Amino acid sequence: MATSVKMDDETKTRLERLQAEIRLKTGNRVTQQEVLARLVENAIESKAELIDSFREERVPVSADEQGAFHEGMISSGTATSEEDIDDLLYG
Repeated sequence: MATSVKMDDETKTRLERLQAEIRLKTGNRVTQQEVLARLVENAIESKAELIDSFREERVPVSADEQGAFHEGMISSGTATSEEDIDDLLYG
């Protein structure tokens, strides 16, 4: 049973372009339903990336700013295990 999916005009245009490119490069006609099914199938393989793409960024910083932050981190010289952290947090 087929179900309709509502999408905005830009998304519909992008889907049509993808469908046309598949036909151009493979010589095979595919329906938009087949394209969407394959996209969903592939998304399951990279589910974590898909889910992360919907997360809100809490602090909008550039990649350069993130890099500068991480470069400024230094080691205290003390090894800390997960058990140490648990003890500190949960007593």
